[in-house]
Amino acid sequence: MIFRQLFDSVSSTYTYLLGDAASGEALLIDPVYEHVPRDLALVQELGLRLRTTLDTHVHADHVTGAWRLRERCGSEIALAATVGAEGVNRPLRHGERVAFGKRHLGVRATPGHTSGCLTYVLDDESMAFTGDSLLIRGCGRTDFQGGSPQQLFASVREQILTLPDACLLYPAHDYRGITVTSVAEERRFNPRLGGDVDLGDFAGYMDNLNLPHPKQMAVAVPANLRCGKPEGEAPVLETPGWAPLTLRFSGVWEIEPMALLEHAAGFQIVDVREAPEFIDRLGHLPDARLVPLSQLMGRLDELDRERPVVAVCRSGVRSAQASVLLTKAGFGKVANLAGGMLRWKAEGLPVATDSV
Repeated sequence: MIFRQLFDSVSSTYTYLLGDAASGEALLIDPVYEHVPRDLALVQELGLRLRTTLDTHVHADHVTGAWRLRERCGSEIALAATVGAEGVNRPLRHGERVAFGKRHLGVRATPGHTSGCLTYVLDDESMAFTGDSLLIRGCGRTDFQGGSPQQLFASVREQILTLPDACLLYPAHDYRGITVTSVAEERRFNPRLGGDVDLGDFAGYMDNLNLPHPKQMAVAVPANLRCGKPEGEAPVLETPGWAPLTLRFSGVWEIEPMALLEHAAGFQIVDVREAPEFIDRLGHLPDARLVPLSQLMGRLDELDRERPVVAVCRSGVRSAQASVLLTKAGFGKVANLAGGMLRWKAEGLPVATDSV
């Protein structure tokens, strides 16, 4: 099985990708709206096909990427049936299974943080995705969206901590950067729900947290009840319109050699190799400007910020770094030549060998 844990630093949300290598089918758990391009890039690079997105609950701190992903690749949206969200393809109930290839996740209802919380358990019970029902040495709050300390205590004790000791638990959030825990650890060390804590202890604690509501709650909850679909007209702004580009998981936009050949007249082509490489056996692109990576940040004034920039190097590695630097410096239209001059020359495209 293919497994990846992804992170949103704004809301401290974890998104999980699970894939069946044999079939190529994949699931995404708790996708974040802003990270849809990143997640799709990873799915593509791993040779997977996104079958379903699952949310553990209606989040109050970020907007789900479920609708946006469905618009892009046709994945179905799965969410707790009790939520009643619009646009759900598969309303989930306790005891159901969500398949991806020959693998599946079991659905367990774990209300208490919200009334519609679900925990997803891998078929061999080696891992479970607990949303906010059980966090690492903690749990989600219980003071809004139909939350209940009594329900949450029962959910965690009966549906999560009854899994095998070695079962790894992956929460929807962690604000300290801790990535995973286990049933045995939480049963022993969770200060709210583990050890000898009883319902009276837990309810007394949770009823006196007195926390402010999440800052994005007024926006996130209504949006998530639409599975992340924006209100009104909802253009899906994905690939920049100035060229046919592909987003890599690294966050860098790339342009294929043939596409660059067709559009080169409108671009600034910046070769970031050193001067001797510019005229070596690989040559360089016609009309390319030599600005070595080591000099790039000191020569930004030589570039037109209004025109697209395509960075080039031998293999695409240095130029990828140049793309990142240019973007951070405020250039709005930046791409990296996929495969660099090695790929360009291998495809038999025109080169120049004149001096700088």
